[in-house]
Amino acid sequence: MFTDLFQRDPSLSLLTDQYQLTMAYGYWKNGMAERRAEFHMFYRKNPFRGGFVVMTGMGTLLEYLQSFRFSRGDLDYLATLTDRNGAPLFEPAFLDYLANMRFTCDIHSVPEGTIVFPNEPLIRVQGPILQAQLLETLLLNTINFQSLIASKVARICHAAQGDPVVDFGLRRAQGLGGLAAARAAYIGGAVGTSNVLAGKLFGIPVIGTHAHSWVMSFPEERQAFTAYARALPGNCVFLVDTYGSLNGVRNAIAVARELREQGHEMMGIRLDSGDLAYFSKQSRQLLDEAGFPEAQIVASNELDEYVITSLKLQGARIDIWGVGTKLVTADGDPALNGVYKLTAIETQQGEWEYKLKLSDTRAKMSVPGLLQVYRHYHEAERMMADVIADHREIPETIDRIIDPNDNLRRKLLKRSVRFEPLLKPLYREGELQIDPPDLEQIRQHFQDQLTLLDDSHKRFEYPHIYPVGLSPKLNALRDAMIEREREQLSEQSS
Repeated sequence: MFTDLFQRDPSLSLLTDQYQLTMAYGYWKNGMAERRAEFHMFYRKNPFRGGFVVMTGMGTLLEYLQSFRFSRGDLDYLATLTDRNGAPLFEPAFLDYLANMRFTCDIHSVPEGTIVFPNEPLIRVQGPILQAQLLETLLLNTINFQSLIASKVARICHAAQGDPVVDFGLRRAQGLGGLAAARAAYIGGAVGTSNVLAGKLFGIPVIGTHAHSWVMSFPEERQAFTAYARALPGNCVFLVDTYGSLNGVRNAIAVARELREQGHEMMGIRLDSGDLAYFSKQSRQLLDEAGFPEAQIVASNELDEYVITSLKLQGARIDIWGVGTKLVTADGDPALNGVYKLTAIETQQGEWEYKLKLSDTRAKMSVPGLLQVYRHYHEAERMMADVIADHREIPETIDRIIDPNDNLRRKLLKRSVRFEPLLKPLYREGELQIDPPDLEQIRQHFQDQLTLLDDSHKRFEYPHIYPVGLSPKLNALRDAMIEREREQLSEQSS
């Protein structure tokens, strides 16, 4: 179905929620479609009880934006939608507006692969409110999912302590999300994937040999290994646990000797069940004694950062970790809670009016204004704190930050030796302003970021909270707006 759909009409403009389109229609109907507005994307809480998130997905979003158009098929479909009375939901003139609309927004974003933290803007969209509103669902769908997966993989790779981690998750992925997951996993530190289409599309190394079905399709295990070695002598990692792991290792060794006589070397074995700590130690001993110390032991079977940590503590002799279900489904946290909020709108006089979302919970209140984020570093060139400020503020004058959720929590920036703005320009009036980095550059950027982050923020349990706060001026502005809005509500209800 999906293949046929995209062959007929590759547009992704309807990959959105209906309320984005009904709001767009409302803006148009009320003469507001071209009024400029600013939205910010941020998230409120780190997933997996972790200390950070890997901002991922912008490269995919850029591809979507390059072809952001409403196709004839999109418009024909929208013309069929009706309200509860059976009348057309959208009038033809609005559909004509969409047909002629071209993307003209400004976008600033944290570079893909950057380590980020709760409450700070990751993406800033400014432009005609109708267009900026229509971007919400596509933006959140892309950034939330890929950032979640990359962050999960970063934890898994940290647990592996430098051992290679491979994405084995495609069979357990939520449909075509397995492609985006493979891309995000590679950025997060995985060295390869079993997903061949991801290899084709993104240039990710693909890895894989055979499954239990291969072994079971032959009368004996050794015969299955011999047949596979005959077919692919340079790609032999034998899955040894179909009938019994240690006997499988012995059969793999026997075939490896035959391979060696023919001028080839067995790459290794894979364990997929049982006591992985015990079997890996026994397998390593058998391989070493047989003269195959270079043969690698691959492990799979419901692995995650906690299982890998436990196996490491038990002294498991595992060289490569194949992680599937718990990687591709981001086990432990099903979604990143990223949101997209209106923070300012241009008045008819051409001035910016800042907007604030109120809530009974301070953590749910938005931060108003046209914002920038400044990352400060201390003497050791480690990340020290992130400052959320109005874009007009002079960053050198900001000497402290205030927790956006608690006015009593403050941090001085006296030890700061340098800072950098995190939100970089990507689009200006709909025109791309950069040469998008390739996947290898994004992956390396994340690795570089890791070296700048203190180990206390990388802990799996109770990581040290990285300081993110508002500048004093922005905090005062926000408090004044909160007070004013509450006073107005009180007057209205009295």
